[in-house]
Parts: sequence; C-alpha cells; structure tokens
Amino acid sequence: MPSKLSKVQKHVTKKKGSKINSLHENSRDAKRLRNAGARDDRVARLGAVREKANRQWLERVFFLQDRLPDTLHPLDIEAIQALITEFLKRNDEEIEQLKAERRVGRPPSTRSTMLEQEKKVEGKEYESGFRVPNLRDEETLTRLDGWKGDWISLANLRFLRIDAGGQVKESQFPPRDLAGRSVFEEDVNFKDAWNDTFTTCNKDPECGPRYCSVSATV
Repeated sequence: MPSKLSKVQKHVTKKKGSKINSLHENSRDAKRLRNAGARDDRVARLGAVREKANRQWLERVFFLQDRLPDTLHPLDIEAIQALITEFLKRNDEEIEQLKAERRVGRPPSTRSTMLEQEKKVEGKEYESGFRVPNLRDEETLTRLDGWKGDWISLANLRFLRIDAGGQVKESQFPPRDLAGRSVFEEDVNFKDAWNDTFTTCNKDPECGPRYCSVSATV
C-alpha cells in the first residue's frame, strides 16, 4: 500500500511544481506533509509491534502443524499434552548451550534471558490452560493441515485451552484476558501506537469519520 506521505507529496507537487522545496514551514501544504510523514512513522511502529505480538502464536501453530499425523485423525488429550510438552522444551538445548558458553561472573546474554522468560511465561500458561488449535476436531485438523501461515486464517480454527492436569476448555482466538480485551492491546507500545494512529486519523479532514488509509492497515 502506498504511504500517505508519498500521496501527499504527489498532490502537493502537482499543485506547486518545483516550489514544493520552498514551502513556508507554517503553510497548509507543509503541515500536511509533516502530518503524513508522522502518520507513516506511526503505522510502521504499529506494524512492528503487532508483528512481534503475533509471532509467538504463529510459531506455536506452525509447530503443531508440522507434527500433525500423516493420516489425519483426532488426537486424544494425552497426545495433545505430549505435543505441548515438546513445544515447551523446544529451546531447552539452546538455553543450556548459552549457559555453558557464559563466562563466570558475566550476566546472561539477551538471547538467554529472552528464552528463559519465554519458557517461564509459557509454563505458567500451561498451568492455567495452554491455547492450541482443537486437535480433537476433524474440521480444525483439515484446516490446520492446509494453513498457509497467515494470521487471518487462524480465526477459522477452533481453539482449546488444556492445562497440565488435563482439564479442557473451549477458547477463542485471538486470546483475550479476563477484562475481555485482546492480549495484544495489553502491550503498552501497541496500545499507544493504536491510540495515536486513530486519534490522528479522526482529526484529519481528508479521512472519513471512522475509516481511513491508515486504519485499513490495522
């Protein structure tokens, strides 16, 4: 999608010609160019934060897709728990290697700290209910087997929460916290970027009252 800044630059160039390089800083066109540039920055920041938030769920689903049986058939809870345990241990070898390579008295590397934290967070999730596609459902298995890795298509899968004790609950996707908000909106940076984007869009006279070129990317 073309950036807002490039669209505004094209419009101003068509109107002003070579004079675009000598606009007064307080002129309407100069302000439009600055606003468009700032908006592009916010969109890029929002996209980066959202990609980071989504990555953990994509990795999880990819992992399970890769371990589907050759002949698709519903899995029992024990088999699903075995897959969850395997997933939780996927980085153990690297964690141990990083520990072994760390010199005495040196703090853990950023990578080591990140992996340890990730393992801790996922372990806590498993205690209360680990979210996975419903591998007991034939339709979900078929859709998961044909999944191309895109985020949008995950909404077509049924999800479950399975805890370490084998208790199963239906779940929704994207996951939501107890307050009913998407976990992605709980990320402060994501929330700030989201709010900044829509605040600016709603004030822009060129945008509609609710939707615009920026909100279409969210």
